[in-house]
Amino acid sequence: MSGGASNQNVGLLDSDGDPINNLNPLPVVSGGTFTRKQLGQLRPPNTTATSIYSPPASTTTIITSLVICNTTGSSVKARVFIDDDGTTYDQSTALIYDPDIAANTTVEFSIYWTMNDDNGNLAVRTETNDALTFTVFGVEITP
Repeated sequence: MSGGASNQNVGLLDSDGDPINNLNPLPVVSGGTFTRKQLGQLRPPNTTATSIYSPPASTTTIITSLVICNTTGSSVKARVFIDDDGTTYDQSTALIYDPDIAANTTVEFSIYWTMNDDNGNLAVRTETNDALTFTVFGVEITP
């Protein structure tokens, strides 16, 4: 990458230490439609935790990838929360809590998080205004 940027993949490993390809296999579901898509993208303008995704009604969502891009010249901390049935964004719903995202760096988390309540929210927070862009990819499963 140009401009000193680097990519880092922080993913899940199986018992042998090999990366898990979390895009396949998808769960076995009788019928239904599987739609792979970008679920949300947000560059928080302030340091308040903000929802980036909430599943539609009658939908099960599998979040497969979270990309955090630091577009500044300084290290910035990030937080990610899932409240499966509300909007509580604190230590009790934290999934990622204050790792330093290095300056001019993109970090990808390969994940397998599920959501199935339309009141639930995936939320993100940055310690510096307009510093990080969060992008979430996954699969929505509808009947």
